[in-house]
Amino acid sequence: MINYNNKRFKPIVNTDNGETSSETVFEYSQSGRVLTASYHGGPIVEGHLIGKVSDKGEITMHYHQINEQGEINAGICHSRPEILESGKIRLHESWQWLTGDRSKGQSVIEEL
Repeated sequence: MINYNNKRFKPIVNTDNGETSSETVFEYSQSGRVLTASYHGGPIVEGHLIGKVSDKGEITMHYHQINEQGEINAGICHSRPEILESGKIRLHESWQWLTGDRSKGQSVIEEL
């Protein structure tokens, strides 16, 4: 199992219906299989996520955030890890909004 504790990530790819940008920073914490994170930057004023980590390092999570327009949005996400040659982690994410239009999207975030 991958341990995400104290790791930081930034988005490198996001579909148009996503709210994060290259200025958004995710700060992960992990205890056992429980993963939490806070994130902010770019259009995100504040966000949080909570999830579970599988034996393969895949993450199933829920997230909620407040954007610069003062809107509260929430969704679900499944992240699949890729270990880069540098040893850093890249997460390939499939997500869906639970608020608003309930659309789906894809993103990629990479360890700093």
